[in-house]
Amino acid sequence: MEVNHVELVMSAVQPSQYPTTGYPEIALVGRSNVGKSSLTNVLINRRSYARTSSQPGKTQTLNFYNVEDQLYFVDVPGYGYAKVSKADREKWGQMIETYLTQREQLRGVISLIDARHAPTALDVQMYQWLAYYDLPILIVATKSDKIARGKWNQAISQIKKTLGLPNADNIVLFSAPQKMGKDAVWQWIEERAFGEE
Repeated sequence: MEVNHVELVMSAVQPSQYPTTGYPEIALVGRSNVGKSSLTNVLINRRSYARTSSQPGKTQTLNFYNVEDQLYFVDVPGYGYAKVSKADREKWGQMIETYLTQREQLRGVISLIDARHAPTALDVQMYQWLAYYDLPILIVATKSDKIARGKWNQAISQIKKTLGLPNADNIVLFSAPQKMGKDAVWQWIEERAFGEE
């Protein structure tokens, strides 16, 4: 999709605040600082539209980005950041669970994992939870430019094995600086959101 128009339309914490336009939605989930904002910026051809932060745990609401008046990217708060109080974590957890399990417009979830390391226990938990609810999942291995090209296959098989994936079909190596993987991610989004093969 060629993106010219994007706007952050709302930051929501409960269903009554979600958009009512009915556009398909694609959620982005991942650990704090895994690169959700960087992926969003590459997908929408903007340098810093989605705010990237060196401070983990910055996103505390569901942020709905209207893309071309055709779909929403939904930036979900990052998980696994220790400095957030237990009460806040539980509140976020409920907010995220409500969205991911009850939102009819949700067409798929992009789960971001740092390609440089094996998926964490929380990454595995998130994947199993999404799979349990039968949500279409694309694994995007971020920061792939930080590992040697010769180790890409190793990174993919480590993600596949740790998450218990049947195959590596739904894993995309991604690099924000090089825009590597951008087309593959867009193809998956368009197939899920608009049924385009």
